[in-house]
Amino acid sequence: MNLRKLILTKNACYIAGRTITPRGIMVHSTGANNPNLKRYVGPDDGLLGVNQNNNHWNQANPDGKQVCVHAFIGKLANGSIAAYQTLPWTHRGWHCGGDGNNTHISFEICEDGLGDAVYFNKVYQEAVELCACLCKLYNLDPAKDGVLICHSEGYKRGIASNHADVMHWFPKHGKSMDTFRAAVKDALTGGGAGISVPETSAVLYRVRKNWSDSKSQKGAFKILDNAKQCADENSGYSVFNEKGNVVYSGSSSYNTYTVKKGDTLWTIAATKLGNGSRYPEIKTLNGLASDTIVTGQILKIPK
Repeated sequence: MNLRKLILTKNACYIAGRTITPRGIMVHSTGANNPNLKRYVGPDDGLLGVNQNNNHWNQANPDGKQVCVHAFIGKLANGSIAAYQTLPWTHRGWHCGGDGNNTHISFEICEDGLGDAVYFNKVYQEAVELCACLCKLYNLDPAKDGVLICHSEGYKRGIASNHADVMHWFPKHGKSMDTFRAAVKDALTGGGAGISVPETSAVLYRVRKNWSDSKSQKGAFKILDNAKQCADENSGYSVFNEKGNVVYSGSSSYNTYTVKKGDTLWTIAATKLGNGSRYPEIKTLNGLASDTIVTGQILKIPK
């Protein structure tokens, strides 16, 4: 299981600060054709990728709704599958519109077009492993009635609002909540030998003038917002992930440039920054997945 952590501290649910004693797990899926974690989890930690619309759930009321779950499963920027913990497991989530909020840990599986068997099988297995870990952590029996359910089952029990997930998706690939519960139970066979909740992977964000200048480092932070604040307070500094990629340049570290007709990233890097050696930095700074830019687009240009 590829479990990471990015707590949605700006979400009103997290700020409310209520807790629960977990008695079960509720499985959700997002209901939108977007398998990318960055749509819901943010800001970018160097692995998620940049959400250009800034409509992730790390804000008070995402999409104007009072919603928040404990985790998401979906694609990272490189296409691999991961699970992201987004609330403490004992925090009361806003996930089902009913009493299930008081009893169940929740997670969303990011949907695609529902027809890709390869993607489905990967996220299904990630979900099985996450549930097995949580069942062991909180001594939950996935086979016990009402413990491990999906949103649509929660509705039938009167503890959730009327949603179809995940039974509009699982059967398309020969799966059901019964097969899912059995898979989680199998993972726990023998008392859960080999199953444990791993420490969620922590990324350290380093604040430097550039990656190669380690002596300029102002600090290394587990929380991206803290690293950003440090960069903003130190002119010419940026935030780098553990691979040395820029994930944020302080507000005093870049100028803006409006793309003109005929511009390319390379010509901008060459004319604005000399020999073009900082071309990769421009691309990363602006969250560009390709070299495509358009006339009128505003780019951040490192100083």
